[in-house]
Amino acid sequence: MTGRSPEQLRSHQWYGTEGLRSFSHRARTRQLGYLPEEHLGKPVIAVLNTWSDINPCHVHLRDRAQAVKRGVWQAGGFPLEFPVSTLSETFQKPTPMLYRNLLAMETEELLRSYPVDGAVLMGGCDKSTPALLMGAASADLPAVFVPAGPMLPGHWRNEVLGSGTDMWKYWDDRRAGLIGDAELAELENGLARSPGTCMTMGTASTLTAAAEALGVTVPGASSVPAVDSGHERMAAASGRRIVDLVRQDLKLSRILTREAYEDAVATVLALGGSTNAVIHLIAMAGRSGVALTLDDFDRIARTVPVLANVRPGGRYLMEDFHFAGGLPAFLTRLTDVLHLDRPTVGHSTLREQLAGALVHNPDVIRPRDNPLAGEGGVAVLRGNLCPDGAVIKHIAADPRLLKHTGPAVVFPDYRTMQRTIDDPALGITADHVLVLQGAGPRGGPGMPEYGMLPLPGHLLRQGVRDMVRISDARMSGTSYGTCVLHIAPESHIGGPLALVRSGDPITLDVAARTLRLEVPDAELAERRAAWTPPPERYERGYGALYGEQITQADTGCDFAFLARPGRNPDPYAG
Repeated sequence: MTGRSPEQLRSHQWYGTEGLRSFSHRARTRQLGYLPEEHLGKPVIAVLNTWSDINPCHVHLRDRAQAVKRGVWQAGGFPLEFPVSTLSETFQKPTPMLYRNLLAMETEELLRSYPVDGAVLMGGCDKSTPALLMGAASADLPAVFVPAGPMLPGHWRNEVLGSGTDMWKYWDDRRAGLIGDAELAELENGLARSPGTCMTMGTASTLTAAAEALGVTVPGASSVPAVDSGHERMAAASGRRIVDLVRQDLKLSRILTREAYEDAVATVLALGGSTNAVIHLIAMAGRSGVALTLDDFDRIARTVPVLANVRPGGRYLMEDFHFAGGLPAFLTRLTDVLHLDRPTVGHSTLREQLAGALVHNPDVIRPRDNPLAGEGGVAVLRGNLCPDGAVIKHIAADPRLLKHTGPAVVFPDYRTMQRTIDDPALGITADHVLVLQGAGPRGGPGMPEYGMLPLPGHLLRQGVRDMVRISDARMSGTSYGTCVLHIAPESHIGGPLALVRSGDPITLDVAARTLRLEVPDAELAERRAAWTPPPERYERGYGALYGEQITQADTGCDFAFLARPGRNPDPYAG
């Protein structure tokens, strides 16, 4: 064994000391069926697997864990697989965002409490990537992230479909009367054809790309299709690599630096990635002791163009992106803004990691002189309606709406919106601004992906496909439209969004980065004096803990007691 000696491994506290406890630990490992020579003195690697039968994004990870373990064995380590919470964007209600911090806690405490020297983190569906990395950053062991990978492209009647993005499109077509039940049934069979995450640049691919940009995956890992044989090879390579990292004692704190987070932000913005990455990267950075803010996103957005021609902002899908060169090739377009001399889990420097990477299709990964958009794909807004900030994915919006003033139509909650959006009595026109309250971190609860509010059916039938929509909710990274999101502070705690009434003029100006409620301050003061807080969502259990501890969108929606600095010592194992 090169690098650290067996006595220097963290697991030595459990297995290698004299005394009753160490004897007991060795005896119980024999109970598991392992010989002494299979594990004693070897790096013990936790394989944290978010597989489950109800998570289609991760349903193949049970098999991939075997490849990871194969790599660990090959490199002289001892792998132990741990099942951890699965966060299924598809099925978990009210939203897996409610449980991101629960998986982060589970990850941190599992790595802290068991005899492990390093970890392979297996995830990919939207909230699992930040959750695993938040927990691992807090535990600060050597770690490698294994992305679940995007699914195969969808197909329907000679059309190539993008999961999520085309779901929204064809659902609007169904409401507009352009397709019927037969077509919808066919679409159900063709939209999602294999295991894996959405194959557009939705939240899943945005966050796994951010993980690779941070330097916590093996090179090129983030875009390998889930069912490609290369995905199994990547998993095995990750297993081999983590053993080397443990021997080098290369902890996550040496990888997850401020420079790494700034590079991840630049990557997300140049990809035209999901607005959800704003919340998650701020939370992840906080766990690493890095004060990342909305202002950092807006500053960096002005330095990078959008170069990934991938849906929903572009034309292609993730498989096209992968075979165009994947993230290593993409990052070669951004070397002037990246910190190339920082380490990654795969190489001594990012510069070394990108050496030799080539773009194979310049229409998928655009050159700097032919961008999809001149500035990064997310803009940060300020104004009296969002004093702590809001975000908009302006490259996925109708350009004519990026500067717009219109009267508000206010929905106090999502259920009311669903029930009344098609009510002719509301008199909604294409110029109105749809406003949803009560959908933020505490009000949602969990800040569900309600932000892409449906358009009224009568407008869809007239051919209208976009309107200005404003909420304290999030939206799926596969969504599109002129949707202002993450308004902070949220309406549930008395943010200005709670004071908006139907008919109030609202002005959006993306170029000026402003969002304003055009109501006199004196009138707003009267409304605030009359406002009463709604009751809390939960009276007990995890939900009550969530309500007490959740922070606002602009600071990452972490739990206050997890986000604050402080020492958590390793347990005494003797």
